[in-house]
Amino acid sequence: MLFRSVFLCLAATVLLVPQIHAQQTKTTTHKSAPRAKELQETKPPTPVETAISTLTAARTFEQVAISPDAKNVAWVEAIPGRNGVETGNSAIYVSSADGKTPPRHISAGAGVSRAESGIAWSPDSKQLAFLSDAAKPGQSQLYVTSLGPTAKKLTNIKGFLDATRWSPDGKTIAVLFIENAPRASGPLVAETAETGEIKDSFYEQRLALVDVATGALRQITPTDMYIYEYDWAPDSRRLVATAARGNGDNNWYIAQLYTIDAGTGGMNPIYKPALQIARPVWSFDGKSIAFIEGLMSDEPSVGGDIFVMPESGGTPKNLTTGRKFSASWLAWTSQQKIVFAEFLGGDSGVGSVDPATGEVQEIYQGSESISAGFWNPNLSLAADGETAAVEISAFDAPPEIWTGKIGRWRQLTSRNKDMKPTWGQVKSIHWKSDEYDVQGWLVYPANFNPSKKYPLIVDVHGGPGAAVQSAWPGISNFAMALPSAGYFVFLPNPRGSFGSGEAFTRANVRDFGYGDFRDILAGVDEAIKAAPIDPNRLGLTGWSYGGYMTMWGVTQTDRFRAAVAGAGIANLLSYYGENKIDQWMIPFFGKSAYDDPEVYAKSSPITFIKKVKTPTLVLVGDSDGECPTPQSYEFWHALKTLGVETRLVVYEHEGHHFAKPEHNRDRVLRTVAWFDSHLR
Repeated sequence: MLFRSVFLCLAATVLLVPQIHAQQTKTTTHKSAPRAKELQETKPPTPVETAISTLTAARTFEQVAISPDAKNVAWVEAIPGRNGVETGNSAIYVSSADGKTPPRHISAGAGVSRAESGIAWSPDSKQLAFLSDAAKPGQSQLYVTSLGPTAKKLTNIKGFLDATRWSPDGKTIAVLFIENAPRASGPLVAETAETGEIKDSFYEQRLALVDVATGALRQITPTDMYIYEYDWAPDSRRLVATAARGNGDNNWYIAQLYTIDAGTGGMNPIYKPALQIARPVWSFDGKSIAFIEGLMSDEPSVGGDIFVMPESGGTPKNLTTGRKFSASWLAWTSQQKIVFAEFLGGDSGVGSVDPATGEVQEIYQGSESISAGFWNPNLSLAADGETAAVEISAFDAPPEIWTGKIGRWRQLTSRNKDMKPTWGQVKSIHWKSDEYDVQGWLVYPANFNPSKKYPLIVDVHGGPGAAVQSAWPGISNFAMALPSAGYFVFLPNPRGSFGSGEAFTRANVRDFGYGDFRDILAGVDEAIKAAPIDPNRLGLTGWSYGGYMTMWGVTQTDRFRAAVAGAGIANLLSYYGENKIDQWMIPFFGKSAYDDPEVYAKSSPITFIKKVKTPTLVLVGDSDGECPTPQSYEFWHALKTLGVETRLVVYEHEGHHFAKPEHNRDRVLRTVAWFDSHLR
């Protein structure tokens, strides 16, 4: 897979990746193999191999939580293996927020690596709840510690636990629980293989309450109801949740807002939204509930306006109508204001809004990304409503934990102090497309020479409800290895993205592939004006929505000389009946594919497939429920039938999000080699 000659062959090929590795292993039987292996190990790594190491070597923080009294910060840190290989294990650390005491390792078991996560401080800041598989690898249980060397195990369950949260009175810990779950929740992970009679079967994620004193666990919500997110009422007697009946992976898109009686589990619907809702939070005085509503394409990726409504129900009030931002997280303060995190163009921000007056104040804006564990901008807020802990990273700064007053954070950790980027400088660029102001990022090649002209690869983000921000990339950002090989990489945020208000996010409704692709092409023109880019050496790539845009793009223009389409959508009509989350399509297309096939056909790459001339590599996981493998087969089959150079690579037991390090590495190597063979 390292040899460029593999990609110079014009034959179309389907490859099942594990078989390739097996064949290579079988052929290394020459008597001098041990010596050859020794020499290979001492050979200096190529720039691309160094880039892969950089994309995998950074210490990452899966969650950050500041104690309510703002005195301590806990975090979950992924434990890397040798050469940056993911181990699946993680460790919990606690440090004083001022950094004056060294971090302490908190664990359910000493001496062995564990998968530990789900940290939550007690209201009095004296205890920390967390999840750990210390008792049995692969099976998490709920633990509580007083920050000492031991932790008390509270549960003994079989299934998937998530979203740990203490009740305000400190007597109960709520969790989301999928009993006997065959896999982690959510449509991003690899789907379970189905054989025999296929039914719309599912495992419901229910709300469970654990008594801190006894460890007794009660599942309180109905067996046919899937709970997505929740928050406690200040009286500890009720909760608010987003929930839907039936298939949890699919029905997030039609989830409603409910209040739940903590004693009986009775659920009272209080709001049926027009679009998607997320992040429900109960006010300190118990009278109001706030949440985010907007057009969202993926369950973990949140962006929209901020709404507030009476806890008893009624008509919600939009507090941020017309603002050019996308709220992604929020919390109430004791002063009855709402603090929120937001996309601001390609930047991150934190602001506050007074529900009584509608007055919005911007507290912080920066080009770096901020996170405390969710996707998209968010933070962990102390009880004072002013002090927070957050992971901060940028294109030129690997992730570290910072704490302090919002926007005046001080760096708490130095886990990645020796990490250096293997890409060049990154510039934010802006351009006009139709009536919209559009933003994107231009990543320069490593060792940039201004007297040379370079090829450019356009990498379109997934979603479309998302946005590229300045953040230290991981291995899933496979295109970020390309600058080490001498490429500019352009990361646009076209219409449909978060960060410029709901009108901009909704601007691609019933218009996939048209206005959004015009935005991308206009951005390419702007990039060519801004930097020494060879307009005759352009490439196109992306994953998910970016994979769709890659398939679409090569049917619309011959500007791109090579393309790599990852987990794309070739035919929206057949896709409607194949994917496991078809509910996401109604808000974007207005009706089902059976009621309005024309709107799906006009945005399907397969409709214009005979226009394709661009050599295209197609990549996908064989267990992808969001963008199923048949979509990639359909596109590849059409190209090879029409005589267009193509390859299809299907990765064994990978979902929409790749989990296996060897597959992530292979994806990078194939992408670089494909572009090298066509743009050099």
